Amino acid sequence: MNISSENHPVEIASRKTMVPAEVIIKRNVWVGAIATILPRVTIGENSVVAAGAVVTKDVPSNCFVAGVPAKVIKKIGQ
Repeated sequence: MNISSENHPVEIASRKTMVPAEVIIKRNVWVGAIATILPRVTIGENSVVAAGAVVTKDVPSNCFVAGVPAKVIKKIGQ
């Protein structure tokens, strides 16, 4: 699993600047192998992130997400 908590501007003059941002992973989350979670993302409680997924947006609670970029595939039991 890769968790990236830093981003950088795309403007040429400021590309060397790092911008820290929070990543929140709530209770009972399962993250598959080689998944990548980008800055400013929250993974909701009881959710599952598939192996190899790239999470670019918040994941609601009780969801299974997969893909690049990750999308909700289905709601899972609560």
